[in-house]
Order: sequence, then structure tokens, then C-alpha cells
Amino acid sequence: MKPQFIIAAPTSNSGKTTVTLGLLRALKNRGLSTQPFKVGPDYIDPKFHGIASGVEGINLDLFMMDELDIRSTYSSYSHETEVVVVEGVMGLFDGAKRSEKSTAELAKLLELPIIFVVDAKSVAYSVAPLLYGFKNFDKESKIAGVIFNRVNTKSHYKFLEEACEDVGIPALGHLPFLEDCKIESRHLGLSLDKIEENDTIIEKIAQAIEQNIHVDQLLKSTTIKSREYSNTKTQNSPQDHTVAIAKDEAFNFSYIQTVNAFKQIGKIIFFSPLNDASLPEADIVYLPGGYPEYFTKDLSTNQSMLQSIKSFADAGGKIIAECGGLMYLGKSIIDKEGNEVTMVNVFDYTTSMANMKLTLGYRKTHIDDLELLGHEFHYSTLSGEKNINKVGKSFSARGKEVDTSFFKYKNTIASYTHYYWAKDGLLNKIINYLNKPEK
Repeated sequence: MKPQFIIAAPTSNSGKTTVTLGLLRALKNRGLSTQPFKVGPDYIDPKFHGIASGVEGINLDLFMMDELDIRSTYSSYSHETEVVVVEGVMGLFDGAKRSEKSTAELAKLLELPIIFVVDAKSVAYSVAPLLYGFKNFDKESKIAGVIFNRVNTKSHYKFLEEACEDVGIPALGHLPFLEDCKIESRHLGLSLDKIEENDTIIEKIAQAIEQNIHVDQLLKSTTIKSREYSNTKTQNSPQDHTVAIAKDEAFNFSYIQTVNAFKQIGKIIFFSPLNDASLPEADIVYLPGGYPEYFTKDLSTNQSMLQSIKSFADAGGKIIAECGGLMYLGKSIIDKEGNEVTMVNVFDYTTSMANMKLTLGYRKTHIDDLELLGHEFHYSTLSGEKNINKVGKSFSARGKEVDTSFFKYKNTIASYTHYYWAKDGLLNKIINYLNKPEK
């Protein structure tokens, strides 16, 4: 038996992350060990979880992971901890299609109670029908209590309490509007060193939570029996590969499960395209996403690293690159000010931040007999790829074909999509694909 719950909301920007981070820190301050999780493919929020609790969050995504993987991942990472805190994504029932793959669906799969966060800045008793609707829309979703965000007076909170009483959902307290506690944009230009600066903000939120939220009641009402799930999914068979994974301020978006999957096939070495002179000796290079567009000058001036990676690709070395890695392997990157700098030049395309356009969504890529699942999230645009070798086809969560390209040069592959490589022996399959001779 332990407290374990999902923090959800009716909409995005209601305060889920604020409450999650503050609560994680408050529990840490109480001496309780926590394991955070994040619903969806988000890379940034799990890093914030690490700042707040000392333990990086683990992604649980119903599009990229099957139900067995979700259950076994949740069970294995939460087994030794005292409290489990899962941060939801978007609105409670917002899914890839209707409520499919939503926070609500994950809550039902793991049989977790929901702590509902409502932004009450511009509402009082009228919150009652909102709460009633969310409570009764899906009777299998169990809302254990409500936390109201941006409530500055006792009289305001009294109206909200009365709404909860009439609907039959416990009111667990409120957070006032904390003017100096804004968490900066978590998706555009936030590098790892900037994340650390939010530590003081998180501590202030934690203190506000202790003062205004019934934490003991929250923990008591969400204490449930833990279910143990065994992991019977197909593992990657052990091999003697040495895998070099890029990890620094420019490249840092990789799922913990993906890194663990690479460990199954051999030895892991981390390296820095920013700071190291050349690639370490390796059989496979993994270039994950990140923020190369904010380090273009430093990446470009590290000529020995650029040449090292280019030579590795030319010699038939295996490289898996996604999003930021795709940008790095191109001919050049154009920054927001229009300055163009050279990159590795494995592929003869250019990526640009000069005319930013948000592209996002789940992706399902079919290459030969392989199915790769992932998500796309970037602001850069790509040009000059017309004559570059492309393989496979990609589709959205709704099955519509999209123009997301999957580039291939010898044994190097690159795509804007962030793939979940921990799925059912997938790394063995992609390595076998790369070992196939060109047709």
C-alpha cells in the first residue's frame, strides 16, 4: 500500500506541472522518496521532475508503448519508492483520437486515482458543472480530489469548496497566484543549464503547497495497493556492440527506456559533440534530439568532431539520428537571425530556424517489415532534400500519411521523429535492417 496518483486537469495550462513540481519537492522535503512519471512523449517535464525530487521522471505513452510495457515499466520503477506521482498531459480526456491514449485511459489501465487541478482564476461556484461533467463523463475514471490553482482569497476558495461539496469531490486546497514562480517555456530553447535555475522557484511552490493544500489528506485518499506486473516483452538479444550516445547541452532528449535498451545490446559510452574532439570508438552512434540550433557556432567550430562523424558515416558506420541529430547531420543550420553555419554534411539538406513553424504529432513509420513508433515536435524547417535517399512512409496517429522524411545514407538513418527504441527487440531489428546490402 502506498500513495500513487495521476495529476490531471480539464485543459492544458491549468497548473498540472506547477502542482506536480511543488508536490514532488514538498514530499522530498518531508523525507519521502518519490518516483515521478510523465504521461505522453514529453522530454522536458521529466527533467523538471528530477530537479524537484532528485529522480528523473519516466515517460508512459500509450501510443508508443503497449499496455504490457506501460504496466511493467510503472511497476519496476515504482516498486521501491514510497510515493508515486504521475503528471498527466493536456486535458484529462484529450487523446490521439477522442480519448484514446489519453491521461484518463492511462489512469484506468494502471487503476490510479486522479488529483484534478483546476485553474480557478476566473470562476467561482460555476466550477460545479465542470467538476460534475468530468466526474460523470466516464465513471471508471476516479477523481480523488481537486486542487484549485490561482486562488488568492479565502472567500473565493469558499465558493469552490461549496461546489466540490455539492458535486461530491473532496476539495484538497488551493494555490495562490505566485507571480515570481513562473516556470519558463519548457519546449522552445530551454537548455539543461536553464532548467537548474528553476530550483528556487520549485522550492517556493513547495512552501505554498504546504501552506495551502491538505497534503496529508491527499496522500491518505490516494493510498492504494500496488499491483506487480512482470515484464515478458521481447528483449534485445545481448551483443558486443559499443554504442556512443551524444549527451550534452545540445543533445539531451532521449528516453530512459531507450538508453536501457541500448545497454541490452552492449556497452554505452556518452560523448559530447560540443566539447569532445572526436567520436569515441564505437559500432553504433545515437544522436538524439535537443537544441543544436542554440549551439550552432560551437558545433560548427568543432571541426574535428564534424569530420570524425562524417568519416564514420562514409565508412559505413551505423548512425541513428533524430530531430536535433537530423539537423546536425545536415549540410548546415540557419539560426533565428538568419546566420548559416556548416554542420556534418552527411546529408545535403539545410535546416532553418529563420521562419519557425511548429510541427508536432505522433508518427508511425513503416520501413520494409519494420514499424517504428514515435513523435515529432520541432520548429525548424528543412530544405534541399529533394535528391536525398528516403525510405519508408510515415503516418499520423489517425493513419493519415505525412511528409515526415526518413533519410538513409549507407548505414546512417535520420528523421525528425523521436522514436521509442525500447519496443520489443526493436534495436536488434533496426541493426539487422542497417546490415542489409543496398538494393
